Amino acid sequence: MVTLTLLEPQKKTPLQQWCFENEPIIRIGRSADNHIVLNDSLVSRHHLELRQIDSGPNRGSWLIVSQGTNGTFLNGVLVVTQSLVPDDSLLQLAQGGPSLKFKIQQPEIGTKHPPLPASCNHQGNSPNNLFCIHCGQPLSVQQTIRHYQVLRTLGQGGMGTTYLAWDNTGKIAGHPQLLVLKQMNADMAKIAKAQELFEREAYTLKSLHHPGIPKYYDFFIEGGKKYLAMELVHGQDLEKLIYLKGPVTPNQGIAWMIQTCDILDYLHSHNPPLIHRDIKPANLMVRNFDNRIVVLDFGAVKEIGTTPGTRIGAEGYCAPEQERGQPLTQSDLYAIGPTLIFLLTGENPLRFYRQRGRNFRFDVTNIPTITPQLREVIDRVAEPLPRDRYQTANELAAALAECKT
Repeated sequence: MVTLTLLEPQKKTPLQQWCFENEPIIRIGRSADNHIVLNDSLVSRHHLELRQIDSGPNRGSWLIVSQGTNGTFLNGVLVVTQSLVPDDSLLQLAQGGPSLKFKIQQPEIGTKHPPLPASCNHQGNSPNNLFCIHCGQPLSVQQTIRHYQVLRTLGQGGMGTTYLAWDNTGKIAGHPQLLVLKQMNADMAKIAKAQELFEREAYTLKSLHHPGIPKYYDFFIEGGKKYLAMELVHGQDLEKLIYLKGPVTPNQGIAWMIQTCDILDYLHSHNPPLIHRDIKPANLMVRNFDNRIVVLDFGAVKEIGTTPGTRIGAEGYCAPEQERGQPLTQSDLYAIGPTLIFLLTGENPLRFYRQRGRNFRFDVTNIPTITPQLREVIDRVAEPLPRDRYQTANELAAALAECKT
């Protein structure tokens, strides 16, 4: 059996793992028809193949055949011809691209299958490892919910608890994989509105298909508790990123907001349009491998035209009409203004919210990184009346693009 483990770029800790038994060829690339699909711009559609040798003195060994435009590195050396892949090798798809750990698990003498994971004592693993470097199994399982093994708690909020889980059966994708398992808190389950929001997130995600939105996997009730399984996005949300590293350049902030507009355009193009209602830095994640935005938390999504509902939205990012429980598609666009202010200053946008004339407005006149042209865009997108704002996400994206230097 061969295991291939995707490693986190900086710490080199395991992120995702694939196991192959009796598979003579393993294809890796960006295209969906590969055994391992890596959505990275440096990775070619059909980047490389691993082929098992079935005869001769090297029978049972593996060859690497690189077909990627940006090359493949085997233990740091560029692959120029077919090369044997030693056990415990490191494969890197392009310079700066994703890295995979290659491991061969030899069967015991007289058996057809690899040794059972229980025979491994997991010695020699780093404390940060999720999976054993020897047997490939999870090092610590907090609990098992259906066929999902909970490896660690990612976060706890008022609505629920989010876990990092391992689908060992491969039921979802055809191979074992890491995912996010969201559990609704028991006290919230007693509140009808909370149940509605939790189920709405599952229902909404199931209907959406966009690279900037996490994939829906499963929704179920177990032990009286509701669970949502969805794609694990490797990255960091903009709120944490800015608090950790400080403000970003205007060009970077603008690029991320243009990507957010593309996702909002997808939501708003539905019939009837879908309004996210909670666009803010904490719900915008930057994916590690391509530096692109993924929109999170679809529990507040609402179809336009439905009856006014509960006030939902973060203070400082919430449009006036949404405060009144009457959100529009332009309400999502409003949030782009204060989000940009946060990205470029590292400050709560309410710090720049003051009375101008008869209304309260954001005043970014004294922020040196915000050009007069970008200030005009922020002013317009955060107008108090929806009719005075940009009317579509595409219109806003075009205006932002004009501000790039």
